[in-house]
Amino acid sequence: MTRTQQDKARLFHTLHRSGDPLLLANVWDALGARLVAAGGAAAIATASASVSWTLGSPDGDQADRAEVLARTAQVVRAAGELPVTADLESGFADTAAGVGATVDALLATGAVGINLEDGAHGGGEPLRPAAEAAERIGAARVAADAAGVALFVNARTDVFLRAVGDPSERLEHAVARARAYVEAGADGVFVPGVTAPETVAALVGALAAPLNVLAGPGAPAAGELAKLGVARISLGPGPARAAYTALARAAEEFRVDGTYGAIEGALDYGRLNGLFTG
Repeated sequence: MTRTQQDKARLFHTLHRSGDPLLLANVWDALGARLVAAGGAAAIATASASVSWTLGSPDGDQADRAEVLARTAQVVRAAGELPVTADLESGFADTAAGVGATVDALLATGAVGINLEDGAHGGGEPLRPAAEAAERIGAARVAADAAGVALFVNARTDVFLRAVGDPSERLEHAVARARAYVEAGADGVFVPGVTAPETVAALVGALAAPLNVLAGPGAPAAGELAKLGVARISLGPGPARAAYTALARAAEEFRVDGTYGAIEGALDYGRLNGLFTG
């Protein structure tokens, strides 16, 4: 049976379980979506930095919204029956109404989840005022409800990622923001920049919504984060950075030595091509 968008949305909600987290190896294109899906993933997620780089833009609300949405549509098609969540940064809009319009357009791609962050770009304060960020979350919720799709709104606060304020006050600050976002309509909370077990555990205990953390080298293993009650673990731009590291090494070896060791053991052409022809 083919899943409808609403079926995928409902499924995506159920995948957020405290202690049994959803693992998201974030992708940036259709081939990445096919590879991750073929590896047994339960869902597919994009990463804003990874998508922005492939579109020729820096991360941080600099990419063209239409191009980001077009790429999201490609990922959704490649993901097939799996639910897809898209990183929309701060909504590619200056106003809450604009965020609602972005969500309308996002739903047309078939995606069933979004990340929406409270970071501010372009100078000034590192974060939007909490009330403004909450209003933008609320606009996303209203747009999704009006469309009849149970969009999973993952509200991201960058208190820790951007080292905002006194370190001793960051946990309280992040919790206050997260609670306001949940009250405004968020389904989950994403707090990148936090991997210390005691802080993760404190966030889980303080929030009545699934907690998403950003993981990578230096972070506790997924199993340890699960024991702390985390419901979702993302790799963010980590996979893209790894892929581009491999490209840089192969290009440097070829240029300097004229040899090909860096591409030995690479995924087979037939396997990759077959992901679209099989």
